[in-house]
Amino acid sequence: MKKLTIKDIAAICNVGKSTVSRVINNEQNVNEETRRKILAVIEQNNFTPSKSARAMRGLTGRTFGIIVTRLDSYSENQAIRAMLPVLYKNNIDPIILESQFDPEKVDEHLSMLERRKVDGVILFAFTGLDKEQLVSWQQNIVVIARSFEGYTCVCNDDTGTVNHLMDYLHKEKNFTAVSYIGINEQDETTGLLRHQTYKHYCDKYKITADSALGELNYESGYLLAENIVLKRPQAILCATESLAFGVKKYLVHHQINTIFVACIGRNDLLTFLFPDVKTCRLGIRETGQTSVNLLIDMVNGNFSPKTHLIPSPSFTY
Repeated sequence: MKKLTIKDIAAICNVGKSTVSRVINNEQNVNEETRRKILAVIEQNNFTPSKSARAMRGLTGRTFGIIVTRLDSYSENQAIRAMLPVLYKNNIDPIILESQFDPEKVDEHLSMLERRKVDGVILFAFTGLDKEQLVSWQQNIVVIARSFEGYTCVCNDDTGTVNHLMDYLHKEKNFTAVSYIGINEQDETTGLLRHQTYKHYCDKYKITADSALGELNYESGYLLAENIVLKRPQAILCATESLAFGVKKYLVHHQINTIFVACIGRNDLLTFLFPDVKTCRLGIRETGQTSVNLLIDMVNGNFSPKTHLIPSPSFTY
């Protein structure tokens, strides 16, 4: 016999799925007669998923798994900080795990979360992750930073952010020699997409492209700056705030104050130590909030897979 779903109960009772969900979670704002009708259908059909049953008894709410790439990621921590108030407001407990950019660890984490009957998952994706690994969670997972067909995904506007910063450097600051320090192109978003956007901008406006690519850390920014500086650019655009830290340390260490630095992303420590660095904040906090709200909607039965693009807020000065 086919197990009844929230959608089925809503159809039987001639109400919306959100109304059924509110009854299951013992929330207010439901007509008492409607509540009794829904509860009767639930009881008649033994619709008692473990977490829903506990929620109805007032013992606990839902649980979401959040799989980050690394716990020390500034941007991912910003996203999680934005997620937590929304989760707590909705009586949802988070379980935070770290993938370390390892697809096998993602498999292990998803299996564990499934055994624990977690209601949904938010996954910070990375290059090398196959969407087929996620197929059993397809209707209960939000993927951040990668766009997978058939899945609910949330991405930041990397292309728009690079163009925004290049417009500032080229059109407002009138720089004609803008170099780029980025991430190896094996990384499809932070590496490949941002670098390609920089090169396309240079082609469009007849700027000589000059790039150096390396790892995603401070040390790489410092080391890459050495060769870039020899070419005497007016400005250096960094693909991340981590690289900007390294570049600024190199410039300060060598007492070079003629090169303007800009970067994608905004780090409070960077702006405190180096307030002259021009930053463009990605909508990381907005990404976190959007991801949680989408997942809540999905576990309530509204699965409508598509990629949601979060625009970058305006420049921070």
